Amino acid sequence: MIIWAAMNHRTYSLLAVACLTTASLVFAADTRLITEVDLYNFRWIANPQISPDGTKVIYTLVKTTPKHDDYETSLWIIPSAGGPARQLTSGSRDSGARWSPDGKLVAFVRSTEKDGKPQPAQIYLLSMDGGEARPLTDVPKGAGEPVWSPDGRRIAFSSTTLAKDFDAKKDEPSDVRVITTAKYRLNGAGYQEADRSSHIWVVDVPKTPGAPEKSRQVTMGEFSEADSAWSHDSSNIYFTSNRVKEPDFQAPDSDIYVVSANGGALTKVASIDGPIHSLSLSPDGARIAFIGDINRDGGPARSFSQPDLFVTSTTPGSTPKNLTATYDFDIGGGVGGDQSPPRGGGRSNPYWSGDGRSVIVASAEQGRVNLKRVDAETGKLSALTDGNFNLFSYQATPDGSTVAALISTPTNIGDLFIMDGKSGHSQQITHVNGELFAQLNLTEPEMIWYKSFDGRRIQAWVQRPPDFQTGKKYPMILDIHGGPHSAYGYTFDHEFQWMAAKGYVVLYPNPRGSTSYGQEFGNIIQYHYPGDDFKDLMAGVDELIARGWVDPDKLGVTGGSGGGVLTNWTVGHTDRFKAAVSQRSIADWAGWWYGADMIAPSWFGGAPWEFEADFKERSPITYVNKVTTPLMLIEGESDWRTPPAYGGEQMFRALKYLNKTAVMVRFPGETHELSRSGKPVHRVERLRHIVAWFDKYSQGQEIHTYDLQ
Repeated sequence: MIIWAAMNHRTYSLLAVACLTTASLVFAADTRLITEVDLYNFRWIANPQISPDGTKVIYTLVKTTPKHDDYETSLWIIPSAGGPARQLTSGSRDSGARWSPDGKLVAFVRSTEKDGKPQPAQIYLLSMDGGEARPLTDVPKGAGEPVWSPDGRRIAFSSTTLAKDFDAKKDEPSDVRVITTAKYRLNGAGYQEADRSSHIWVVDVPKTPGAPEKSRQVTMGEFSEADSAWSHDSSNIYFTSNRVKEPDFQAPDSDIYVVSANGGALTKVASIDGPIHSLSLSPDGARIAFIGDINRDGGPARSFSQPDLFVTSTTPGSTPKNLTATYDFDIGGGVGGDQSPPRGGGRSNPYWSGDGRSVIVASAEQGRVNLKRVDAETGKLSALTDGNFNLFSYQATPDGSTVAALISTPTNIGDLFIMDGKSGHSQQITHVNGELFAQLNLTEPEMIWYKSFDGRRIQAWVQRPPDFQTGKKYPMILDIHGGPHSAYGYTFDHEFQWMAAKGYVVLYPNPRGSTSYGQEFGNIIQYHYPGDDFKDLMAGVDELIARGWVDPDKLGVTGGSGGGVLTNWTVGHTDRFKAAVSQRSIADWAGWWYGADMIAPSWFGGAPWEFEADFKERSPITYVNKVTTPLMLIEGESDWRTPPAYGGEQMFRALKYLNKTAVMVRFPGETHELSRSGKPVHRVERLRHIVAWFDKYSQGQEIHTYDLQ
């Protein structure tokens, strides 16, 4: 179990506890309520990287720009024993730090500007002896995060660069797009070029960083590669790839391959019936641990496949062993909120103990994320950490003795902890929002369980106003998560804290279909979404009414993405809510199937013309004539995950035709990530619109912003 730094196994006397309680009351009296604009002063930590000797940690610090129109990222370093952190790089778009095996150099990714426009990111080298960072790569389409070879002589990276990109005399490309694949654009990333796959490149590391080195392409062809991991002798590179043409209408899949670091033929190492990611080689280099999803278990491909931890030999043709087949929670899973580090980057892979006997990996269980130790032979699990928090990023020293981890709680966005690799005991070494949060009256939500219509237990959290009084009934906002296969939990969420500060009780449940509750719970909504998950949500509302916490005549509902789907569905199936805000939603499943960047072949039995009745029955637009609740539709105009044309625009036009109360709020340039990494100024305005709509229609406040002009 994690032992917080402030405790240190100390036993407090009754007098000390009394003094602490009194101090807390005085402290609370000197604080203020959180506001929407506090977002501008938030600081986020991402991608912690502990030095090979365990004495220092480099992390990416994210903050908003002075104009609040974007984010800046820079690298910082801090002693693992604690102490002041210092800024390591001077760029405003620096991230993805990786220590060299000997700890003398740091490679990272930097994007510069030219004529006011960001340029493709390149890998830079920084000597820990001092001096300025020097560029290592200069590839036209940019370089991905660096992966050091164990001998420290080369770095692998990914790039979509093609040979023709190096031709300075090439003709100006046409702006006409010839599209040949079903999935041709991605939310946030834009249009995809069919001939531009992501391949593995390698670059030599000079003894003294100077001018960029010449990079060499290792893999070729029409298929992309990911998850590069070097063999221990630095001669080969393992990676994952799905080498099937246009696999978008099939269940997700990928396999492990190996290629010589000098290029050449690819060899398949191992595969499962599903996607593979997060490769980690054992200390002896003979085994690979990875996270994978099994698409089906004797039946059709599932809507939700719970991830497991596997181990396989590096010998080509090996058969992976599922170490967590009997563990019914999400290996490598997480919980969602609105405060993940925007553009912080970095992925956490499982890591091996120094003796190679176990693998340590994060796991999501019922809204909590902790580290688990898994026996590499038997699959026996034990908890390295066991807390009510979200451990959302981690990295260990090569021998696994020391771990750097980022932990978030409902009252802390996220800070860096140093952890003993054997006991799990830890010490918090950063307080990046300490000065700001010392001014704020933040409260812990209450976790509750309640029974739904069929007796199934549902977990939820209730964020109450800081001055909550027993016996008083408050207006309530039901906030529904997206996915639908995702989960709320023990992590910081600015939206919930601010709504509570504005006087609302906020209920945020994990209805059936949510992750971190097992395979059956997550997949039960396949071919039934929306459906019984809506009943789970209504049972949660009934629970809070029965507890006497909320006023049944002042109920509001909101949600984004999948939560927007359920918000649209809710107002078409009940009139109990006085106001609703549907964000980045879907109204017409058939339209979404044809036009979204995401293809989910297992959500329906087939195509819209093959299952016309099912698509119609599950589309919220079908029930729009039953809507009486005033509805706000929030849309990002560059959202290709849930394009406005198949969501908010349809609901808005139909409701206006029916002479119902509706308004649409559109955010220029924003993608599906509006609430998480959109422009800070847009994120703040989004919050203002949501609460203003509830203030107007569930509280009866005089607000004229949304009146018909």
